[in-house]
Amino acid sequence: MTVQKRPYRMKRRAELEEQTRARIAESAMRLHEQLGPARTSIGAIAEQAGVTRSTVYRHFPDEDALFDACSAHWAALNPLPDLAAWAAIRDPEERLRIALDELYAFYRQTEAMIGNHLRDAAFVATAARRREGLRGYLREAADVLARGRRTRRATRAAIGHAVGFATWRSLTREQGLSDAEAAALMRRLVAEA
Repeated sequence: MTVQKRPYRMKRRAELEEQTRARIAESAMRLHEQLGPARTSIGAIAEQAGVTRSTVYRHFPDEDALFDACSAHWAALNPLPDLAAWAAIRDPEERLRIALDELYAFYRQTEAMIGNHLRDAAFVATAARRREGLRGYLREAADVLARGRRTRRATRAAIGHAVGFATWRSLTREQGLSDAEAAALMRRLVAEA
């Protein structure tokens, strides 16, 4: 009977360890969204997760490991718009319309996290690497949106500007446009370029 209990206990312990790991990653994600990575301490993550600092370090021995888990958890909850779906749209104007609508909705949903990471990238190396990941995605997005257009330098610049988080934030938060109005303005800019 003892032999049968041991595998169950090992399995249960592994499940509890995974739950603790997930709770720590979730806590880090919430604090990064609320405060930003530069203002989030291991102590605050431990407190929010209901564990000790040593437990955090046991599951995540360094900042990169914790950031990777936090980012993976956040990305699973907030997937980026699908570039392949945009690429499948033949008409460049329709592709741009759909892409900006989806991208601006994504920005609205994820504004706190993206804004905090971009702000803190100058202070936190792992945030800077995440920023580069977003920049790479946006370069690919601009490539997809430029297909089928006479791509002059100005056209490419207008598309790159249109997909930027800072552009969306400026137009909606600072200038008071709705997402739809901001997207329509950027489509006109691309058309004029």
